[in-house]
Parts: sequence; C-alpha cells; structure tokens
Amino acid sequence: MKTRKILIVDDEPIARDNLAHILKKDGYVPLLAENGEQALDILRQEEVDLVLTDLRMKGLDGMAVLSEAKNLWPSTEVVVITGYASVDTAVAAMRQGAYHYVSKPFKIEELRAIVEKALEKNLLRKEIHALRERVYSQTGTSRIIGQSPKIQALRETINQVAQLDCNVVIQGETGTGKELVARTIHDLSPRSEKRFVAFNCGAFTEELITSELFGHERGAFTGANKIKKGLLEMAERSTVFFDEIGELPLSMQVKLLRVLQERTLLRVGGTEEIPIDIRVVAATNKDLRKEAEEGAFRTDLFYRLDVLTINVPSLSERREDIPLLANHFLSKHSRPERVAPRLSLEAAQRLMSYEYPGNIRELENIVQRILIHCDGEVVEPHHLMDDLHTSSAVVVRDTRQNWPSLNEHEKRYILEVLDEVEGNKSSAAKILGIDRVSLWRKIKRYGLEDPDA
Repeated sequence: MKTRKILIVDDEPIARDNLAHILKKDGYVPLLAENGEQALDILRQEEVDLVLTDLRMKGLDGMAVLSEAKNLWPSTEVVVITGYASVDTAVAAMRQGAYHYVSKPFKIEELRAIVEKALEKNLLRKEIHALRERVYSQTGTSRIIGQSPKIQALRETINQVAQLDCNVVIQGETGTGKELVARTIHDLSPRSEKRFVAFNCGAFTEELITSELFGHERGAFTGANKIKKGLLEMAERSTVFFDEIGELPLSMQVKLLRVLQERTLLRVGGTEEIPIDIRVVAATNKDLRKEAEEGAFRTDLFYRLDVLTINVPSLSERREDIPLLANHFLSKHSRPERVAPRLSLEAAQRLMSYEYPGNIRELENIVQRILIHCDGEVVEPHHLMDDLHTSSAVVVRDTRQNWPSLNEHEKRYILEVLDEVEGNKSSAAKILGIDRVSLWRKIKRYGLEDPDA
C-alpha cells in the first residue's frame, strides 16, 4: 500500500514542525504549508489523503482550506485544529465536511487516533469510488437518459469513439449535455484511470487562460513564488475537455494548436519544453466550420480538433425522452425523506408540448420548481403553470418554412430573460445556465443593449 500523504497547515513553525515530526515517525509523508495560500497551491497540484489545518491564520483561514480541499478532492478528509474552540465554529466546520474538530492543547495519542480513523474513512471512500467507477465504466452510456432513436445512435457513437483515442468535437445547443457526453467518452476510454480535466474557455480572461492552462515558473511574474503546473500538464495521460471552445481568443488558439502539433508545452516564464500526452475533447454550440471559414476560428486548429464530430440532439429533437428525463430529475431533486412524485399523463403531455430553448438544463430547472409546488405523489398540469402557461420563454412551434436561425433564437431568449430579471446579469446568467463572462460576450456579439449601461 502506498504511503499516505498528510498536509499540515499552520502559521506557527514550531507547532507545524512538531506535528510533522510525529506523523513522519508514524510512517506518513507530511507536506507543510505555513498559510492557506500555500496549502491551496499544494492541493491544486496533487491529492493528499488528509489535511490537518489550523483554523485562525492570516489571509485564507482553515475554513477556506477545508472548503477548497473538499471541492478539489472530495475523498480527502480534513481535521480542523484551533486554540479558539467554540460550539459554533465546530458545527460550521462539520457542516462544511470536516472529519473532526480538535481543540488545542490536544493529546498526541488522541490526535493519532483521529488521524488513523480519518485515513480509514478516506481509504473506504476511494474503494467505494473505484468500485462505482468500475461498474459505471461497464455501462457508462446508461447515464445518458432516453430511448429515442437519436439517443440510441448517440450511445453507439460514444462507445465507438471512446476507444479511438483521437481528438473529438462535440456539437450541440446550450444545455444539451455536451459535458456529460465528454465525461462518458473519458470514462469508457483507456485513459479512464486518470482524472477528467474540464476547462470553460468562456469563463476567463486571456491572461488567466494562459496561467490556468500552461502554469508558470517561479518568478515568472509578481506573486509567482513557486512553480505551478497548468491544467494541461496535470492532465498527463488523461482527457482535457474544452467547453465553449469557440469562445477561446485567437491568440490562445495559436498556443493550443502548437500544443496539439508538438505534444509539448511551455510554462509561462519557462524555457524548457515539457512533453505531454493528452486527449482533447472540445464542445461548442457554434458551427465551428463556418466560424473557421469566416475567420473567427483558426482553420488549422479546427482540423486538428475535428478528427471526429459528435452531434448532440436538442431536446425538441427527442421529445419522447422528456417524460423519462423529467421523472429522473424528480427523483434526483426530491428530498431524501420523500417519495419522488411521478408525472401524470396530462402533465407529461404538457411538458412534451413545450419548446425548450435551454434544453435539458432548462427542463431540470423546471422540475426543481415543480417540486416546490407539488407536495403529493403525482405531478398534475396545474403544478406546471408558472413555467409552461405564462412563461415568456415559451416558443410556439410554427408550420412556416421561414424559421429563425439558432443565433436569432438565442438572442431573443437572452433578451427575454434579461427583461424578466430587470437587467440583472448575474440572475440572467444563472437562469441561462452560463457564467457572467459568457453572458457579457453574448450581449456584445448580438449587439444587445447593456442593461448596466
């Protein structure tokens, strides 16, 4: 069995070193951080089995370390140590996922027992996760819910593409489940033992994209006190998912193209090429070929990425799957102590007759609101009124041949949502299922009036 890694976070050198000495004698590998910022740098680069963190520190405190550790590595256990014990802080720590809360001064044997129990729980979590992954990998496409011909064809395509280890472009409207398709490809591929790495190209500025993807060397810029590996380097022998690849700035497209061509990368401020082995899966709601022809996307990068294309159908193209999806979301979002309600025939028909500009993501939001109104065992049509009878987002199907383009449809939908929330971009982005930066770019692209102006 591999040696267990324990991250010790404490701004008092004596306390930090004493604890490291004890744990090292017990056969563990201690990693030391003198503040919360250093701890997060370590956690972003490698997984540890246990974090022992002081509560009160300058800058990021122990609660911030706890939160980010559980976010980055859900299986990692965290023990919070403090000389300022109180019931409120203990409860807050446990609610955020801490394994235990220890008051100073503590007895060494007591802490040793807590460490041992926490590591046992960590190992059990990993074994359960590995078992689930093994079962899941055998039937990975079962997560893609539906029995329509388009979904059955999509499952077959995923099973074939997963084994080919080539770059893939996943194309589909916003909210159709492109990331789920990407994760399923990874889980069924030979790279599945490595962690799936996802990056949203529309959520960062160009400077942040460079730092996040490529990392940096120590001293590369002010505040770069140590080497930081980028996401591409951390994804060695794994799959990198680029969401909203069409939003990637042209200058960054050049850098990504070089990585795909040379299979090497250069950290910011670095001089040594680092070889990497990654598979790229990119998703877009745009027509990348058209974007390339118009100069909005690099043609050479498009052909590097577009070895295989998977088209994910919109919800309106697979209406017969809507009741299955809705019942799945009813079960997913119902309270644990409650039996999930089921759709009545009339409610199912009403859901199937609705146009979903936001696709599956919008259906899931509608189901969550249904659960607020419905406290019985059956969802009836009147439980849907707020969403399907009076919603301004409903788009009535038309028999005319002059259909609006997808961009016109998206523009209209964004305008209606912005109007509904009185121009609040944060609220609009949440409803649309995108981040605020992506919404700002869409407002700029469509020439919409900025509500904040």
